[in-house]
Amino acid sequence: MAPDTQAPPARNLALPLTLGFAVVVAAASVPAARALADLLTPAPITAPVIQAAAEPAPPAPPPPAYAFDAPLPGRDIASPFGLRQLPWEEGGRLHEGVDIAAPSGTAVKVAADGVVLRTGVDAGYGRFVEVRHKDGFTTLYAHLGRNLGMKKGVFVRRGTPIALVGDSGRSTGSHLHFEISRKGRPLNPALFMDKTFAQADDLPLKAAARVPRKVRLAQVSRWPEGMKERVAARRAAGKGGVGVATRGEDGRVRVRIQVAAG
Repeated sequence: MAPDTQAPPARNLALPLTLGFAVVVAAASVPAARALADLLTPAPITAPVIQAAAEPAPPAPPPPAYAFDAPLPGRDIASPFGLRQLPWEEGGRLHEGVDIAAPSGTAVKVAADGVVLRTGVDAGYGRFVEVRHKDGFTTLYAHLGRNLGMKKGVFVRRGTPIALVGDSGRSTGSHLHFEISRKGRPLNPALFMDKTFAQADDLPLKAAARVPRKVRLAQVSRWPEGMKERVAARRAAGKGGVGVATRGEDGRVRVRIQVAAG
């Protein structure tokens, strides 16, 4: 009688399956465990970055109380303020402004904000424009070639062209005669041109009103018509003399001519 054939025990097959399942489960549990650990681990506390507060910018300086431009920027003074004697004059007299040489037709710009006080034509100044400014200042522009529409009462900003350089009036060539005065007293324009002053106390009023006693003999390129003949006749008659400079109550300097007896 043949021996009975018995099936292998079921536990022998289940063991490998159980081990394989455990390996798979363990392998799958590693990322999950890491993720869980990441969730449970508190995030590092980063100290806040404190930026230093920027220093406030210094306040802008206040605008100057007074500002004067040159009427012909970049051009030099040919004849300064002070006592001057022209070749045909018997003595010196106060040249109440400065002469600035420039080609005819060059734009003349107003030196400061103001209102046109008057315009016109004068035998000596020729065509001119006068502008009133604050605190009693006035500026005068003379020997002009043309007025650029300026009329009494027109407000003009500093640097605005108001006229063109010319040769009108008693002139010795194409140039601008420029004056600055305050309350009727002539001041040296050279001490104001292209300068700003923070307050009234900074204005060089005393220095600008000072007139040197030395009389400067002016050099001219052209004499007024008929002047040479008049001078020759005066010299032939033996007239002449020394001028004595004096200042009047109005602040203007005048020269008294002492004429020799002839």
